Amino acid sequence: MTSTLRAHRRVVPPARVATPSNPASFLSPRRSPGTAGLLAVALAVAAIGGGAHAQPRPLAPPPSTSQQAPAGATAAPGASSASPTASTSANTPRGAPLTLAAAGAPAATPAAGAVRELNLTQLGIDYAVQLRGISGTVGIPFNVRADELVTAASFKLNYAYSPSLIPELSHLKVTVNDVLVATLAVNRADAGKPQTADIPIDRRLITEFNRINVELIGHYTRECEDPAHTSLWARIDATSTLKLTVAPLKLTNDLASLPQPFFDRRDVRRARIPFVFGAPAAGPVLEAAGVVSSWFGSLADYRGATFPVSNGDLPTGHAVVFVTPESSIPGLTLPAIQGPALAVVDNPQDVNGKLLLVMGRTPADLRTAAAALALNSKALSGAMASVTAFQEPPVRKPYDAPRWVPSDRALQLGELTTAGDLSVTGYNPDVVRVNLQLPPDLFTWRSRGIPLDLQYRYTPRVRPDQSTLNVNVNDNFIGGLPLRSANPAGDRWWNPLAVKLMPDGTLAETKEVILPPLAMGPRSQLRLHYYFEPVGGRCVPQLDNVRGSIDPTSKIDVSGFPHFIAMPELAAYANGGFPFSRMADLSDTAVILPEQPDNSDTETYLGLLGQIGRSTGYPALRVKVGRSSEAAQWADKDLLVIGNLQSQPLFTQWADKMPLKRNGTAPELKLNSWIDNAVDFVIGARTREDLPGTMQIAVSEDGRDAVLAGFESPLRSGRSVIAAITNASSKEALLNALMTPDLLKSVQGSMTIVRDTQVNSVLGGDTYYVGRLPPFAWVQWNLSRSPLMLGALVLVLALLGAGVSYAGLQLRARRRLSVNKAK
Repeated sequence: MTSTLRAHRRVVPPARVATPSNPASFLSPRRSPGTAGLLAVALAVAAIGGGAHAQPRPLAPPPSTSQQAPAGATAAPGASSASPTASTSANTPRGAPLTLAAAGAPAATPAAGAVRELNLTQLGIDYAVQLRGISGTVGIPFNVRADELVTAASFKLNYAYSPSLIPELSHLKVTVNDVLVATLAVNRADAGKPQTADIPIDRRLITEFNRINVELIGHYTRECEDPAHTSLWARIDATSTLKLTVAPLKLTNDLASLPQPFFDRRDVRRARIPFVFGAPAAGPVLEAAGVVSSWFGSLADYRGATFPVSNGDLPTGHAVVFVTPESSIPGLTLPAIQGPALAVVDNPQDVNGKLLLVMGRTPADLRTAAAALALNSKALSGAMASVTAFQEPPVRKPYDAPRWVPSDRALQLGELTTAGDLSVTGYNPDVVRVNLQLPPDLFTWRSRGIPLDLQYRYTPRVRPDQSTLNVNVNDNFIGGLPLRSANPAGDRWWNPLAVKLMPDGTLAETKEVILPPLAMGPRSQLRLHYYFEPVGGRCVPQLDNVRGSIDPTSKIDVSGFPHFIAMPELAAYANGGFPFSRMADLSDTAVILPEQPDNSDTETYLGLLGQIGRSTGYPALRVKVGRSSEAAQWADKDLLVIGNLQSQPLFTQWADKMPLKRNGTAPELKLNSWIDNAVDFVIGARTREDLPGTMQIAVSEDGRDAVLAGFESPLRSGRSVIAAITNASSKEALLNALMTPDLLKSVQGSMTIVRDTQVNSVLGGDTYYVGRLPPFAWVQWNLSRSPLMLGALVLVLALLGAGVSYAGLQLRARRRLSVNKAK
C-alpha cells in the first residue's frame, strides 16, 4: 500500500491547467486569423501529426484560444513568428541522446530573447515519476506570463523504461495540450538505461495555461496480458527540463489587469517586485508599503516574494512607486495628486515596463490608497482611479485569518478547495489534497487528536477485496478505510444485507478520523488516496470505470482546543507568522526600525510582511512602523525589530533578554546557567531534546550571518519580540530560508542563524507562555511539568487527608466518651 501512495504523490500544481477538447484551437495564430491563417493552422496540425489520444483530467476551465496578446498588447521588436515542427530522426545512434530535428524550420533562428529553463521540481513535481500499466500518463503543467510572448520552446526529457517492453508494440508519447509532438521508440539495447530526448515544441501550441503529457504505451507479450503487470513501467526523472525563449509584450495601462503585470499567477518563480519611494520613507509611508507588500505576499503564496527598494531611481521592468506631490523622480511625470489615487503608467526606463503609482497628498492618503488597492483591486479600471469615500473594515478578531482553520466553528473542506479537486477517477487516481493552515498555538496536549468528519463516496466493489481510502497528513500515514462491496454475499441475486447505493451508483459513507496532533503542523496537507484493487488480470479486460469523491461538507473542527504555547518558538513564526498573525490585519503588531534605516532594513521589513501575508491571506492594514526611540509607545503590541547590532540600539538595551547579545566585539549566545536549570527542575520548564540547549557558536563578523531571535518583550510580560538581525549582505539569505521549504524546517527554537543556505537553530534563553488554559487544564499542565511540585502537592494532600482523618477520629472518641459518662 505504501508503494502505491508514493507512486501517486504529487505536489499541488502552482496553477491549474486546461485540456481543451479541440487540439486545433491551440494552433490559432496570436492575431485574429483570416482564411489563409486557418489553412495554415490545418497544415500545421497535419505536419505535427494530428491530435493526441491522451485525455488527462482537466484541472481548470479550458482556455478558449492560444496564447493571445492582451487587448492593446504588441510584441516587442524582434519577436519571431516562426515555429518549428517536430519529427524523429531515423538514424539516431543507439545509446546517444535522442534529438528531434525541426522539420521545415527556417534557417534563421528566432531573435534573441530571455531564456527560461524550468525543471520538473520548479513546475511542481519534485519526485521521479513512475508510469505503470499499458497506458500510464503523467501531466506536467506550465504557464506563460501575460506580458511574455513565447518565440521558441523545447522539452528535454530524461527517462528510462523497462527491459521487458516489446519494441514493436511499445513507445512513449509526448503531447502538448493534447497535440502530439513526439513519439519515442523503445529498443532492447537501451532498455533500463538513462535516456535523453530533446523535443522541440511548436510555439503556436502554447497558451497561458499548458500541460505536457508523457504517456507510456507498453506491452510485454503478444498474447493477452495483465494490464497491471510489474514489468510495464517507465521512469521520468525530475531533472527533465522545459526551455522557453520569450520576448516581452507591451501591455496597456489598465488597473483592471491588477495584480498583473507586477505579479502574475502563471509565473511559478519567486516574485520580485521593486518598490520605489520618492523620498526617504518615514513610518506612515512604510506602513502603506507594508500593506502592499503583504498583499503581494498573499498572492505569491508558495512562491515567496522579495521587494528591492530604491529612493528616487526607477528600475527597469515593472515596479511599484509611492509618491506625494513633493516627490521628485527623474524621468517620471506625475499626474495631479488631489487625494488618494492609483494609476498604471509606462516606465520611462523600460519601453515594456509598467509602474503602479500609489499616490496621495499625505502619508495618510498613501495608506488609504494602499488599503483600497489590497482590498478592492478587482473593482478598479482605467489608467487612473481616485479613491473616494473609502472605509476600512473593522478590526479583525483573533484567529480569523482567511487562510486559517477557524477556532470558533467547524470548517468544511469545500471552503478550502473546489468540488472538482475533491473527485478522482480510474484505477490510478491522483491524490486528493487539501491544504490546512492551523493556528500555531493550538494546545492539543493529552487530547485524542483533531477530529475530521469525513464523508466520502466511491464506486462499490464487485466483491469484497483490499480496496481502501488511505488517509495521510503530509507524509504521515493515518489509516486506511475499507471500500466495501455493494453486495457482500457475492453472486446471490438477492441479499437483505446489500448496501443501498446513491442515485449515481456510488456508495456513500461517513467516518470520524482522528488526526494525531504530532502529525499536524501550522502548515499541513491532508492527503486522501483512493486505492481500487484491479479486478482484471491476464486475459481479463479491465474497465477503468471506478471513481471516488470526498464530500465538500466533510468537516475538520479545532474549536474545542484552547490557545496556549510556550515561547519563544521560531517555528510558529516561520510557518504561521505567529504571534503577529494572531490578528490578521496586524493590529497588535509594531515594526521597529533603526533610527536611520537603510534600504536593506526596508527590504527586510517588506519581505517579512510579505511572508506574514502569505500565512494569513490578508493585508497588514493596521501594522505600525516606527523607530527605536518610539518603541515604548507600543508596549502593548508584539514587536518585530529589524536592524543589525550596530544600527539598532534596542539590541543593546535589551541584551539581557535576548538569546544573542554582544560581549565586547564578538556576539555570543546566552544559555541557561546551572541556577536556571535548578529552578526549572523545581517549578518546571519546557524541554526539547531535538534542539541543543548548550553549544559553542560563533557569529561571523563579515556580515554574512543573519540571526532570527525570539524573546519576551522587555516592555510588557506576555508580549513577544522577534528580532531580525541582518544587513545588506545577509538579508537575502534570511528571506530565502523563510521561503524555501527545505530550509524552513530548520527554523525553530529561540534563535536561528542563517549563513548562505546553512540554517542552525538553538533553544536558549528564558521560556514564557502565551495564551490561556481552562482552570482544570492549567492545573494538570503545571503539575505535569514539575515532578517536585507534584510530589509536594501529593504530600500536602496526604497531610491534609491525615489531618482530616485525625480530627474525625478525635471527634468520634469525644462523642463515645460523653455517651459513656451519660450512662
